[in-house]
Amino acid sequence: MKLISWNVNGLRACLKKGFIESMNGLDPDIICLQETKMQQGQAEVDLPGYEEFWNSADRKGYSGTAVFTKKSPIGVTNGIGIDEHDHEGRVITAEFDDFYLVNVYTPNSKRELERLEYRMVWENDFRTYLKTLDEKKPVIVCGDMNVAHEEIDIKNPSTNHRSAGFTDEERGKMTELLASGFKDTFREKYPDVTGAYSWWSYMGKARERNTGWRIDYFLVSDRLYAGVEDASIHPEIMGSDHCPVELLLK
Repeated sequence: MKLISWNVNGLRACLKKGFIESMNGLDPDIICLQETKMQQGQAEVDLPGYEEFWNSADRKGYSGTAVFTKKSPIGVTNGIGIDEHDHEGRVITAEFDDFYLVNVYTPNSKRELERLEYRMVWENDFRTYLKTLDEKKPVIVCGDMNVAHEEIDIKNPSTNHRSAGFTDEERGKMTELLASGFKDTFREKYPDVTGAYSWWSYMGKARERNTGWRIDYFLVSDRLYAGVEDASIHPEIMGSDHCPVELLLK
């Protein structure tokens, strides 16, 4: 089974930049999107053979997630059941026979770290949500988690220690999440690979120079990791300031 996760930074814009062609080329069983910035039906997403599930933000043109799947889920829920967090369209959970799939767009701490305090609350509540699911069956978590976990996951670590997405606080929460029973599939498979990024600023020819951050992930419950065949990143696929990441299950 092949799963793809991609922060499309506006699906309507990405559709004009080869989104359908890219997905047809990858031919995944499940596609998880973040930052769709639209409501279902605002654009035609021509992916025959897929069922689609949307969680759009209350605020138009902001945030939002979507899941497209060839395999019918047992059930799908939006949000994590906490009103404080559930108005921005950030989480879709699809239950399948052998696992839960959680598609997440983690809140950004923003410039000047104005949302860092909220981010810490979110991290604790989201981790509790995942652990509750994990008690029932294994979990796959994917999406833009808005943190470069280790120095190897960012081009310029020394100058970014107080930048949103690389603060000690955010990195510490990812460490806590992994320690609670999850594995970062790409880093487990490729512990020493450098220059592997999934997001680049639009400024300063960052993508051309590969001045990037790895902030898009597939995490799996520890007991599911044996079923992971590969994890990969597709920097060659354009259309967003992020690129797709992939999980291949045996």
